[in-house]
Amino acid sequence: MQSTLPHPVQEQAVISSSDLREVMGHFATGVAIITANDGDEPVGLTCQSVVSVSLDPPLIAFCPAKTSSSWPRLRNSGTVCINVLAGPQGPLCRQFSKSGTDKFAGVAHSPAGNGAPFIHEALAHVEATVEAEHDAGDHTIVVCRVTDLAIHSIDNGPLLFYRGGFGNFS
Repeated sequence: MQSTLPHPVQEQAVISSSDLREVMGHFATGVAIITANDGDEPVGLTCQSVVSVSLDPPLIAFCPAKTSSSWPRLRNSGTVCINVLAGPQGPLCRQFSKSGTDKFAGVAHSPAGNGAPFIHEALAHVEATVEAEHDAGDHTIVVCRVTDLAIHSIDNGPLLFYRGGFGNFS
């Protein structure tokens, strides 16, 4: 049996950014902090758009906003650490989402194997090298090759972002 797709709509609907944000807000996502070492100083940003891309080779991707002041500094390092946040780490997530502040103030961290900061208390971390970048509207899709990874806790559930707020899954 052959199926046919409906004829494409000639007029494309106008989708507002607020409508897209509201609809996609119903899709729960995990939250991570992407870190790197920019010379002598650690740099990081909060990111909820992290995805496994390929198992062979091991690739992951994340999507920083083009307005991010932290992403250019992360990019320059060439290596990153994706820190998967635990349910109780909502305040840490908010701390890393602000511009113009010392994001690492009071944050226990140490260098991962690739030199990027591993945030203590994270559920897991993934070390990676930046392989490619793709323009995607107001964001950049960053594809990274995984070089090392570890699980640190199974006692807490992950921090989740859903409908504009944080929660956890246990």
